[in-house]
Amino acid sequence: MPKGIILLATPEGWCHRVLTVEGGMLCGRLVGLPVNADPAAARAAATAMVVGLAHDFHELHVDVAWEPPSEPGSCTAQVTVGPTLPNAHG
Repeated sequence: MPKGIILLATPEGWCHRVLTVEGGMLCGRLVGLPVNADPAAARAAATAMVVGLAHDFHELHVDVAWEPPSEPGSCTAQVTVGPTLPNAHG
């Protein structure tokens, strides 16, 4: 289950690290974004990815809260379980 996201801008594009409550980390690149995508586009893509993964693998809705940027080219977010959606399980 995801608990946090770290985004880092690199010359090759945005990299993500998804931190899990179990202490693991899923790393990779945000696909479908141009190399020079702005931070808002990277945050939106990472949010969609984590929300989709939480739904597909855990059947849960999660909320992603982005923290104010502390330095250029880096973004962090906290992921929490959101409210249960109506008819989420049938």
